[in-house]
Amino acid sequence: MSYLLKKTRSDATQQRPSSSEEQLEKVNEVRDLLGTLTEEMPSFLSDTTIRRFLRARNWSTEQATKGLKETVKWRREYRPDAISWEDIAEMEDEARRTHVADYLDKNGRSVFVSNVAMKSKASFEDQIKHLVYLLEYFAMNSADEQDEYVVWLTYFRGWSISSTPFSPTRESINIIQNYYPGLIAVAISFDPPRIFESFWKIVKNFIQQNMKEKVKFVYASKPESMKIIEDLFDLDTLESSFGGRSTTTSFDINKYAEKMRRADKMRGASKMQMATTDLPDHD
Repeated sequence: MSYLLKKTRSDATQQRPSSSEEQLEKVNEVRDLLGTLTEEMPSFLSDTTIRRFLRARNWSTEQATKGLKETVKWRREYRPDAISWEDIAEMEDEARRTHVADYLDKNGRSVFVSNVAMKSKASFEDQIKHLVYLLEYFAMNSADEQDEYVVWLTYFRGWSISSTPFSPTRESINIIQNYYPGLIAVAISFDPPRIFESFWKIVKNFIQQNMKEKVKFVYASKPESMKIIEDLFDLDTLESSFGGRSTTTSFDINKYAEKMRRADKMRGASKMQMATTDLPDHD
């Protein structure tokens, strides 16, 4: 924990560039530091991605470059760009548990919905694969954004420790913070039970300070905390489980699956395209 605090104080000395020209200078500096890696993964190491890593690392070119190099190594091995909808195990149940919402917040940002009270039927590895698949989707859809683009809504009512084992939770945090930084704008934990407090005391030690500041706890029984929801969302489009007034009551898996397949084709992750997009082998 002391390491995280020390790192935050050090990074805080980096000043956010005041103009787009200064931001571009930072991006180009990182691009120079990355060297030939930008030729290996040109679509991933775009100006948008570099800017996202810079933003998440308080515009430190050194920290952003380090993070990008580590992410490139992980992407070589894990191949997140090759995951498609058809690869998601227990896809219907997993999509109901964690999915991209069909509405945006008031600022036009994508919404990531998780129901952690619903116990997953997929293996630990497949749960992580599904998370990475969704993060790739959000990263693709944030290509033109200057700021964090995703609002994460997590439904906790009915949660128990068996619903969210510690190992997948820690690995999920690691992936979000290190390989997809700068995506999450705010993470809302809705109606967590009192027992969650003990779990949170452990988990928060693995969350970086800038991410920790984005976590908001909202309780349906507390009007002052519900104002967070009201400020972020049009309640007429927000689902009722989060305090909204939307009349949509069922999750249409067929409509959702078609949406994700279209996204797969757009980012070149469909099975038909995978055969022609293999990366070169590395020792």
